[in-house]
Amino acid sequence: MKPVIVVHGGAWAIPDELSKGSVDGVKSAARAGFVLLQTGASALDAVETAVRALEDNPVFDAGHGAVQNTAGEVELDAIIMDGSTLASGAVSSVRNIANPVTLARAVMEQTDHAMLTDRGANLFAERIGLLTVPTDTLVTETERREWERQKNYAVGVKELFNKQWAHDTVGAVALDSNGNVACATSTGGIRHKMVGRVGDSPIIGSGAYADNQSGAVSCTGHGESILKVTLARLVLFHIEQGKAVSEAVEKALQYMGERVQGGGGAIALCPSGKWAAKFTTERMAWACVDAEALHYGLNPREEFKETV
Repeated sequence: MKPVIVVHGGAWAIPDELSKGSVDGVKSAARAGFVLLQTGASALDAVETAVRALEDNPVFDAGHGAVQNTAGEVELDAIIMDGSTLASGAVSSVRNIANPVTLARAVMEQTDHAMLTDRGANLFAERIGLLTVPTDTLVTETERREWERQKNYAVGVKELFNKQWAHDTVGAVALDSNGNVACATSTGGIRHKMVGRVGDSPIIGSGAYADNQSGAVSCTGHGESILKVTLARLVLFHIEQGKAVSEAVEKALQYMGERVQGGGGAIALCPSGKWAAKFTTERMAWACVDAEALHYGLNPREEFKETV
């Protein structure tokens, strides 16, 4: 089986001043994950590595680029899932963890649970010795200025729907040489969200899902809309009904738009290695590395290729 990895940096109205950084970031993350896959590493290792790279990049709303809630605090969410066993791990509302996707994997592998939240997740991180950072180091100066400009959550949500300044989620899906798939999604949420708000990203079947029998998906966009339609699982439902992966993603996004007026995007791949990156927002930075090339894009119906 030839390995494949696809990553996204969030579906939103990425401004021109962030476009190059966003594209460079997803290309770098995809390459990092693919290097592991080429050595025979698991799809789980690849998606964790790719998402960690995005969490470490302040261009993206995850880890070091997180936005602030209405109280000016950081609350991070993440999920990871193994398509071979359907095991998953997730965390929500963690505050001082630079790489919540790694904490999510620890929940999956070192506890009997599927999700830990808030204080419990941070206590678990301390117990296993996961590196923590001062929370204020996760917030950029640009984010502090934007937080001041947007005085309440209603403005943040309005701007999301109007495709203005609204950061979003990062994620990855991968297929390894053994035919196993995996997915991971991580986010800092929506600027000026209510304290304690959790969106789709850490919720199994909504922000992400992976199953060796159908494929792997990572979603991005307006969390409440994605939750209402369980977007990740909806994509895989269409694949299970015989739709090609690209059509499956398009149909799921179209349904979300028509049913709940929600915008977003998704990356997906099948056990066969077929993949797709689609979105209904103004832009989404994405990249894929397969045996043929590095594929990437930012604008609708756009795809560029480079040698791996």
